[in-house]
Amino acid sequence: MTDRFRLTIGQLNATVGDLAGNAAKARDAWEQARDAGADMLALPEMFITGYQTQDLVLKPAFTDQAMAALMQLGATLADGPAIGIGGPWRDEGGKLYNAWWVFSRGTLVARVLKHHLPYQQLFDELRLFHSGPISGPYPVAGARIGSPICEDGWYPDVAETLAETGAEILIVPNGSPYHREKLDLRMGHMVGRVVETGLPLVYVNLVGGQDDQIYDGASFVLNPGGRKVVQLPAFQEAVAHVDFTRSADGWLAEPGPMAPQPDAWEQDYFAMMLGLRDYLRKSGFSKVVLGMSGGIDSALVATIAADAVGPQNVRCVMLPSEYTSQASLDDAADCATRLGARLDTVHIEGARDAVEDALAHLMEGTSPDITEENIQSRLRGVMLMAISNKFNEMLLTTGNKSEVGVGYATIYGDMAGGYNPIKDLYKTRVFETCRWRNANHRDWMLGRAGEVIPPQIITKPPSAELRPDQKDEDSLPPYEVLDAILDGLVEKDLSLAELVAQGFDAETVRQVERLLYISEWKRYQAAPGPRISTRAFWLDRRYPLVNRWRDEP
Repeated sequence: MTDRFRLTIGQLNATVGDLAGNAAKARDAWEQARDAGADMLALPEMFITGYQTQDLVLKPAFTDQAMAALMQLGATLADGPAIGIGGPWRDEGGKLYNAWWVFSRGTLVARVLKHHLPYQQLFDELRLFHSGPISGPYPVAGARIGSPICEDGWYPDVAETLAETGAEILIVPNGSPYHREKLDLRMGHMVGRVVETGLPLVYVNLVGGQDDQIYDGASFVLNPGGRKVVQLPAFQEAVAHVDFTRSADGWLAEPGPMAPQPDAWEQDYFAMMLGLRDYLRKSGFSKVVLGMSGGIDSALVATIAADAVGPQNVRCVMLPSEYTSQASLDDAADCATRLGARLDTVHIEGARDAVEDALAHLMEGTSPDITEENIQSRLRGVMLMAISNKFNEMLLTTGNKSEVGVGYATIYGDMAGGYNPIKDLYKTRVFETCRWRNANHRDWMLGRAGEVIPPQIITKPPSAELRPDQKDEDSLPPYEVLDAILDGLVEKDLSLAELVAQGFDAETVRQVERLLYISEWKRYQAAPGPRISTRAFWLDRRYPLVNRWRDEP
């Protein structure tokens, strides 16, 4: 009986629908495993299709081609290690499963079916797949492997059944999306499985951005007792080889790479940057354009974009009116210069006057109000979209979660765009994130190091500058108050009475709740953006667009 087992972990970035590209990535990792003398390569959940597929996996032609791609790949990987790779499987009765396919010497030797199907937060697997029976272990190179698939590892029953039926090593393939502090949450569950079964555990996670979701990798290996002996980096692709040795007490993993894990601020920033980078790459874009107001939100988005695709691929556009202060013009230019990004200027007064003249016979007798303010914002959206179309540059929108939450944004105006990197970042965290980026630079950033966001942008009062001397706090509570109330309403689902009991003014709480509910229709039409919290709009919190219910404090 062999006393050594070498496993290669492929923490890789799959693209939904790119069957050939994902298979090529799998083949390259398998060749690295073969050259390293590995016995097996482990790839993440649903790797051949990318994850999440949403309803694409319900299309029979797609599923047929995915299964054919798996069989073709497995048959050609005959002279080397076994491979475990995630993908769909439809049985003869037409039932569809989330499966992990195991090939050895060109032959399919096991097909593990996912038992627990997640259906909360951003998951819809219960409506896509059937629950499979708990699978038993399978042999590879003298070791008996058990593979709970992602959610199966969060409950005791699958791992315990595998241990009772002879599994010696647990390899858990995952498509586990990021949210803040997720690594600690995962680790707690996996330590539980190790303690319950007494088996070593390998956690193999997907990495990369897919639409609103970010997969942070951070794969790891635990020995019996829960001691971590391997930790792969967060948010980056990695291929690592892990050696196991058999002792009188069973298999033990030998210590391997221990990549340091970023703190919460760096995790969020990396997630936003990677979400943008992958959304562009997987959509076929290499350049971006955004409206540069001289305010903090557009400065942060420009910085994230520079880090994602390089400052030479970022176009900032200033669209001033007579309400735009000279300080904002100067701050926008200063920030673009510090970033090394292009800055263009397009004046909107003439276009605004033309629109107002065209509407004058209908508006006669009315007083100027938010209508005229929104015309300015929408004209900016029209001009930015024209630049986007002409130069094939994706338009980025720049609304933070606080503004998105209360509808403090103009539909078809400053909400226009293909992606919003800060969609899930409250305004108070925008300020702190800017300070973090000014003080930190990492090798995964393509932008410049140093104080790239001018300090005066961070410290000045926020303003939309759509009328004279306008400030955000003219119509909104201070952001520290607004964000705390939104956190209670959105993240924690607190009642108004509970918020008032915490010391918030009852009328302010009622105002914020009203704004939150009446702006749902705007969020329904908003650009996607990376999920970094536990309650992102749309993915985790799906409310009716028309809703007459209101709470009472």
